[in-house]
Amino acid sequence: MMQRAWRLFFAASLLLVFAGCATGPNANPTDPLEPMNRSIYNFNDAVDNAVLKPVATGYKNVVPSPVRQGVTNFFSNIGDVWSMINHALQFEIANAGKTAARLGINTIFGIAGLFDLATDAGIDPPKADLGQTLGKWGIPSGPYVVIPILGPSSVRDGAGTVTATYYDPVNRVSDNATRNVLTGTRIVDIRTQLLNATDAVDAIALDKYSFIRDVYLKRRQNMIKPQKSTNEDDIDYSVEEPAKSTPDQSFPKLPSIPIPSIILK
Repeated sequence: MMQRAWRLFFAASLLLVFAGCATGPNANPTDPLEPMNRSIYNFNDAVDNAVLKPVATGYKNVVPSPVRQGVTNFFSNIGDVWSMINHALQFEIANAGKTAARLGINTIFGIAGLFDLATDAGIDPPKADLGQTLGKWGIPSGPYVVIPILGPSSVRDGAGTVTATYYDPVNRVSDNATRNVLTGTRIVDIRTQLLNATDAVDAIALDKYSFIRDVYLKRRQNMIKPQKSTNEDDIDYSVEEPAKSTPDQSFPKLPSIPIPSIILK
């Protein structure tokens, strides 16, 4: 575990070193590292088109919907552990209690979270992560960064992701084979959930990089300082962006995942 933690620390240190060398001459105040970020974005996009999207599409076409929903529920239930902790760190005692109740109901009666009985019972508090917690403690987001494979983030959110990765229940599984299977399944599951979102971005955004960046930053800001409601479903994530067409689709919520240990090995 300590060796993995040092790898994470080393990766974060390299990110900051490269960040200092990647500022463009006419930097966007929210994205001063744009040259580096665009390069990483292009790499991520190539990997996605070559591997992740085809695998996710095949998974969606082959695996029945009830099974896929059970997989999604299982990993969402694991994520509720970290969400509960972060609600407590934000002193949101009510949401922490609701998340604890949700975790208990789905783990015990929902067979390790395969069935989301808590949502059916109306227990569905908002998710919380360490980047959000740090933001509510007053720590600024820092520059926007694109993380290899994982995509949009910021210095603050990236630091939260590194910490969350170390304590993530999946990454704490001692058996390498089991951990890698769980990690790979989680990645495919999340990419499958985003198939409609990426298709929508392809259809409406002239510059996908700028569109994703603006949506991400606005979403994170609203999660930390909501304008009207702490319920993410009530937040408008639209940004002013020239469009190719105007399909009647809203940009869905973007699930976040910790850095998988398999990627850092």
